[in-house]
Amino acid sequence: MIHVGLGYDKHVLTEGRKLVLGGVHIPFEKGEAGHSDGDVLLHAITDALLGAAALGDIGSYFPPSEEKWKDADSKQLLLTCWNDVKKAGWSLCNLDCVIALEKPKFIPHRENVRKSIAQVLDCTIDQVFVKAKTGEKLGDVGEGRAVEVWATCLLERP
Repeated sequence: MIHVGLGYDKHVLTEGRKLVLGGVHIPFEKGEAGHSDGDVLLHAITDALLGAAALGDIGSYFPPSEEKWKDADSKQLLLTCWNDVKKAGWSLCNLDCVIALEKPKFIPHRENVRKSIAQVLDCTIDQVFVKAKTGEKLGDVGEGRAVEVWATCLLERP
């Protein structure tokens, strides 16, 4: 049996916050505004995995209305959910993600981000891919006000 999951997230970029993608700090003058550390990539991945396993979404696991999740490490949030997905009998075939971000350039950080995600999911780097697109100077992303991520995964269960 195979299931496909799709995750999406978007965060405002603001000064005074770190830009964290896939658990990796990316030097930039702006970062994601969010209740946790704002890692939009890990949030989308979490939703994709939970959705494929029909276990809920990141908001049902970690409601932003609860103060205990303020500034939480998104790697730990992903790991908690991934453990539940595995307990339900699922394993990861692959994960593919698209980051929409005008600046900074993502390519220099891609391999570190892929390694970070693979480490959290305890899988090989070949099972994880992340690519980036700009907003072509259009809309929130293109004007440098936001970052968006789409993540899709394929899970299998005997």
